[in-house]
Amino acid sequence: MTPAEGPSLADLGEWELIERLAAFAPPGQFSDDAALVDLPGPLVVNTDVLVEQVHFSDASTSGFDVGWRAAAANLSDLAAMGCSSVCGLTVGLVAPGSTPWSWVEAVYTGLRACLDSHGGQLLGGDCSSGTLRLLAVTALGGLARTTGGDPAPIRRGDGKPGDRLVSTGPHGLSRLGLAVLLGALPEGLARGLEPSLLERAIAAHQRPRPRLDAVAALHASRPRNSLWRVGGTDSSDGLAAAAEAIARSSGCRALLDRRRLPLDPGMAALPEALDWCLGGGEDFELILALEAAWAEALVARLPGAQIIGELAERSQEGRAIGWLGDAEAFPASAAGFTHFQLRATTSARSTTRWL
Repeated sequence: MTPAEGPSLADLGEWELIERLAAFAPPGQFSDDAALVDLPGPLVVNTDVLVEQVHFSDASTSGFDVGWRAAAANLSDLAAMGCSSVCGLTVGLVAPGSTPWSWVEAVYTGLRACLDSHGGQLLGGDCSSGTLRLLAVTALGGLARTTGGDPAPIRRGDGKPGDRLVSTGPHGLSRLGLAVLLGALPEGLARGLEPSLLERAIAAHQRPRPRLDAVAALHASRPRNSLWRVGGTDSSDGLAAAAEAIARSSGCRALLDRRRLPLDPGMAALPEALDWCLGGGEDFELILALEAAWAEALVARLPGAQIIGELAERSQEGRAIGWLGDAEAFPASAAGFTHFQLRATTSARSTTRWL
C-alpha cells in the first residue's frame, strides 16, 4: 500500500468496507440482509460476472470505468429484453485483501454514475476476499408494455423469415478503443486516424451506453395495428454472434448485407475493420429482428440505427449466418467471444484476457 492509495481492504476489514459501500446506496439500504423492491409490473432479472483479466485490466480500464462497464453491461441486457425502466442492481465484490480502498471506491462511483444516468439505484450486495478481482452484478428492470397494457418482451426466438435485422449503432469502436489503450496499433497507423475517432473509440470501450433509449424508440415507431413481435439481443459478444443467436433461436438464417454493415466511417482504412465490426465485441448495441415496415420506421426515428440484413429460411446444413446475395463463406474470425475456449479471437474480451 502507498500513501496515495490509502488503506487496503485488509486494513478496513469487512464491516468497515460495508459501511463505506453503503454510502453509494439510498439510506438504510445496506442495513438488512436483503432489499425490498416494489415494482408495478413484470420484472426482468439479469446477472453478469466481470472477472479481472477476462473483462477488465488496469492496462485499459480505471476503477471508475470498471464500475461503469459493470453497470452498463447489465443494463444493456435489460434493454435487450425490452425493459423501459431500471429498478437497480446488486453487486457481489470479490477482491484480494491487498486491494486499495481507492480502487473499490472508484468502482462504486462508476457504478453509481451509470445508474444515475439511466435510472435505478444500488440495492445491496455482498463482498468476499479472493485471489483476483471480480464483480457479480444482478440487475432488475421493469418490462415495457404496449399501449394496450400488454407486456412487450424482446426475445431472441421471436424472429421470422423476412424480418429485417436492425443495428441500433456502430460496431467495432470498442475493439479499436481497446487497441488504442493498449498501444496495440502500429504507430504510423495510429497517427493517421482522426483524433475524434480515437476519442469515440476509447469512450465506446470505457463508457458504453446501454440502449434503453432504443426500447422507447421501438415502441414509438411501431406501426399502427401491428402485433408486438420483436426478436433481439445485445451485441456484447459481437455483432455477428448476436445476429446468429437470433437466427438460431428463431429457426432462421441471418443474412448480413456487406454494403450496410454498421461500421464507423473513420475505421474504413483499418485492415481489421471488418473483423472488428463483426466480432470485436463489447459495443453493447441492440440487434433487432422486425417486420420490414417497423424496421424502416425505427431507423427513421432512432439516430445511428440502420438495417444491416434480414432473416431467411434456414436449411439443416451450414451456419445460421451468411452474406446476403453472396455465396462466400462467412469469416470464422467473426465468431465473437466465447468463454472456456482457449483460442485466439478478435474480441475485446479475449484480448484483455491474455494480458
